[in-house]
Amino acid sequence: MFSDKTNDRQNLSSKRYLIVSCILLAFLIAGCSQSATNCDEQPYSDLSEALGYAANDQLPFQFPLDELGLEPYGDHTPARFCRGSWEKEGEEEKRKYHAAEDYHLPAGSPVYAFADGEISFSGPMGGYGWLIIIDHPQHNIYSLYGHLSPSRWYLESGTAVEKGDLIAYLGDSDENGGSAKNPLVTHLHFGIRAGQRTDYPGQGEWRWMAGWISPCPSDVGWLTPSAVISGQEIPPGGFPMPEGSFYEKWQGEIILGSIYALCGVVVLFNSFKKKNAIMAIIYGITMVIASWYFSIKGTRIQYALYGMAAIGFGVALYQYLQGRSKR
Repeated sequence: MFSDKTNDRQNLSSKRYLIVSCILLAFLIAGCSQSATNCDEQPYSDLSEALGYAANDQLPFQFPLDELGLEPYGDHTPARFCRGSWEKEGEEEKRKYHAAEDYHLPAGSPVYAFADGEISFSGPMGGYGWLIIIDHPQHNIYSLYGHLSPSRWYLESGTAVEKGDLIAYLGDSDENGGSAKNPLVTHLHFGIRAGQRTDYPGQGEWRWMAGWISPCPSDVGWLTPSAVISGQEIPPGGFPMPEGSFYEKWQGEIILGSIYALCGVVVLFNSFKKKNAIMAIIYGITMVIASWYFSIKGTRIQYALYGMAAIGFGVALYQYLQGRSKR
């Protein structure tokens, strides 16, 4: 009897430890980002000649639309680079900054590649409708095109493009990240960043897809798109990557992966202890689903989750074989 009570206490203690650990790690994730102390909104650079850049094959960059789209749409003014906005997160308000430039044009307006490159991502992305990202390794930058149309024609991931190639169309207000109930003004969210998409994580303030972020966008590698286009200048060796330690960039995925790993160890330990293969199978299936979800988000954690799923199924198979051998 005393042994059973001791085991119950140990099980309860391990469960409490798991819950407390997960809560602490969740708080760490929430506290990862820090607001920028000084980040000035950048005016659009002179784009008066930009529409003619497409016809000049000697220039590396062109404007991604047929019109500038800098006029306000109703009460909505195109958001400039580093524009600040207060956003409520739970009970707190955080200052966030726009990591791109917006251009207002009607739905169905064609969108073009601003430079030669290869599409490294083409797919749905939450509040951005259809999203396309083009890597330009020759300049060490990538360009990002948000609020595109998922119902119209678009290029797929892996497609090589040249400057001026049609890549997609702007989306209607109910498909570009908005909905019939909450329509979103049709516009192009256009960003340019130093480095390649795979240089950045899929989670945290350094994530490769960033609309509004707490750090100053220029501190994490985002460039002012109109300045890049109007300047037509490429630094020797390409645009330099932003400074930042490995942990600073990847802490979101590291902490998230640690949570899954910790929970996985406890689940598999209990599965071994109770000789419950079903628990290990459910864990494996959960990891597969999580892997699929995070693969859509473009994170590296998906590979670790697939590995953990394999371990879960391996434990279930081992317990099944052990059970059969004892019959």
